[in-house]
Amino acid sequence: TASVRCSNTRRPRNASWACCRPANPFATEMLMATHSSGPLSRTRSRRLRLRVRERVRVRARALRETSTDAERLLWKHLRDRRLDGYKFRRQHPIASYFADFACDEASLVVELDGGQHFEPEAAQADAKRTAALRSNGWQVLRFDNRQMLEQTESVLSVIHQWLRSNHSHPKPLPPAGEGVNPQEASHG
Repeated sequence: TASVRCSNTRRPRNASWACCRPANPFATEMLMATHSSGPLSRTRSRRLRLRVRERVRVRARALRETSTDAERLLWKHLRDRRLDGYKFRRQHPIASYFADFACDEASLVVELDGGQHFEPEAAQADAKRTAALRSNGWQVLRFDNRQMLEQTESVLSVIHQWLRSNHSHPKPLPPAGEGVNPQEASHG
């Protein structure tokens, strides 16, 4: 990779922009503030946003490819609008986090936690993550992997009940073949 100089540190760095990568991948404003040379040009700012967006897309894909058994099982039930017509996304970026499963239309995040999430530090990080998601307008339902694997129907029931009680049903698709009435078309 080509060596370029970072205007912030004046040290050579590779083209990965490692020294300038913000903790929050969507906060390019933070990046602009760290450079002493002033605000970024419009073209450079656009290139940075595109690069960050690509990194987010690659990271989400990697998370989907390395999902746990519990995540794969839940995805089998949520994908293709299988849960009462609600569309869910897997490893969906929200703020600086990737939600395990997110339903945009209901602003619902479903998180599956492994055994490591019961450690005090991890529980504290999960609470911080939940607070950040809620501050962005999302509701969070948390289950552990064992619940999902052993009590699948109960977990799906809780998600379905939450959707029914907190969000109206998504607009159903019109029946096939519906459209202009042939009788009305012949009169006009």
